[in-house]
Amino acid sequence: MSKKHFNPSEREQLSANPYVLRVSEKSITYADEFKRLFIDQYLLGRTPREIFEANGFDVEMLGMKRVEQCADRWKKAYEKDGIIGLADSRKEAALRPSKRPLSKEEIIAKQEAKIRLLEEQLAYVKKLDKNERRLLANGKDLNPSECFELIRHVVKNGRERMTRYFCDLLGVSRSGYYNYLRSADKRLARKQADEKAGDLIKKAFHKRGFKKGSRSIKMTLEQEYHTVYNLKRIRRLMRKFNLVCPHRRANPYRRMAKATQEHRTLENMLQRDFKKGIPGLALLTDITYLPYGNSQMAYFSTILDASTGELLAQNLSPTLHLPLATETVEPLMKQKRFKLHKEAFIHSDQGDHYTSPIYQNLLKSKGLGQSMSRRGNCWDNAPQESFFGHMKDHVKSRDCKNLAELEREIKRYIRYYNHYRYQWGLKKMTPVQYRNHLLSAA
Repeated sequence: MSKKHFNPSEREQLSANPYVLRVSEKSITYADEFKRLFIDQYLLGRTPREIFEANGFDVEMLGMKRVEQCADRWKKAYEKDGIIGLADSRKEAALRPSKRPLSKEEIIAKQEAKIRLLEEQLAYVKKLDKNERRLLANGKDLNPSECFELIRHVVKNGRERMTRYFCDLLGVSRSGYYNYLRSADKRLARKQADEKAGDLIKKAFHKRGFKKGSRSIKMTLEQEYHTVYNLKRIRRLMRKFNLVCPHRRANPYRRMAKATQEHRTLENMLQRDFKKGIPGLALLTDITYLPYGNSQMAYFSTILDASTGELLAQNLSPTLHLPLATETVEPLMKQKRFKLHKEAFIHSDQGDHYTSPIYQNLLKSKGLGQSMSRRGNCWDNAPQESFFGHMKDHVKSRDCKNLAELEREIKRYIRYYNHYRYQWGLKKMTPVQYRNHLLSAA
C-alpha cells in the first residue's frame, strides 16, 4: 500500500468523486462500477493513468504508486474470477431470519445447497463475462461469416437463448446467423471442392519449376490439364493457399514522361506497332546486365520476334564489347525454324552497339533493315524490356557461381518461355504455338 496520507482537504475532494465510496487518511474504497469501467478501458489499450484522470481523479494527489497497485490488483482479480472478482468482498449480505429453529442436519444441508448454488452462479457469471468480452475482442475486423462462426462456438454449450444478444453484440443479423447454420453442408462441399481445385492450381503454379500468375495458371490448366477455371476463382484460391507470383519492382525510368527530343540516329520504322501478325518481320534487340558469382558481371544480348514474342537468338558474354551485339545476329540468320520475312528489320535503342558502323554494315550485308527507338524512351522497345524483366524474375543470376552455370539457367528458361509459357496476349498460346498459328493462317 502507498505510504501517502490524505489531509482533510484532499479527503473532501476525493469524497466528491462518484466512484469513491469511502476515503480515510490512508486508504480509498472505490466503487465496483469504477473497477469494471477500469477493466473495460484497460482492455481497449488505455493506460491506468489515463483511465484515472479521465474519470475525475487527480493522479498527483493519489500518487502514481497507488494507481499502479490498484491496477495490478484489479487485473489479477479479473484474470482469476472474472467480473465477480472485482466485487468488494467486505460488504455483508443481509439474510432473512428463519421462521423456525432448524436442526443441525437441516442447517448443514441448507448451507451445502447454498454453497452449491453460489458456486454454479459464480461459474456461470464468470463464463458469461469472459465469453462476452472474448466476443467483443475477437469480433473486431471480422467479416459476417467469421462473426457467425465465433457466435456458434460460444452458444453451442447451452446458451442458445442468448443468440439474439450475441448477434446484437457483434452487429450481425440473427436471420443471417441461422442461415449460416443451415448452409453448413454447402460450406463443407465448397471447402472440399476448393481443396481439390487448389491441388490442381498448385501443380500448374509450380509447373516446370517456374511460378506463375493467375492468367498463366488459367492457360496452363486449359492447355495441359484440360480444366477451365475462371480468373476470380483462381485468384481466390491463390490467396487462400498463399500462392504468390514473382512481381518485378517498378522501374522509375518507365514512369518518365515521353521524351520530346526529335533527334533519331535512324528512323523509327516500328512506331510501337509490335503486333504486325507476320512472324520474322519486326525483330527486337537489346542488352541487359546479369550479376553472378563473386561480384562478377555478364552481358546478355537477345533478338525477339515482336509479333510472336518468341526468342530467336541470344548471346551471353563476360564483356560489353561490340561482338556481343554482332555475334547475336549470326545465330538469327542460321536458325531454321522458319524463314525471315524479305523486309525484316531489327529495332533497337540508340546504344553505341547499334549506332556503330560495323553493326549497321553487318545488318545491310544480311539483308536486314534497322530501326531505332527515340532517345531515352524505353516504351518504344517495350516487349524486349518486358522479356528481360520476366527472365530476371525466374533466373536468379546471383545464385550462379560461374558463367557456364548462368548460361545453363538462361537456356533452361528460354526453352520454357518459348515452348511452355502461355501468354494472354497471344490467344492463350505459347510463342512457338502462336508462330505456327500465324504461319498456318497466312
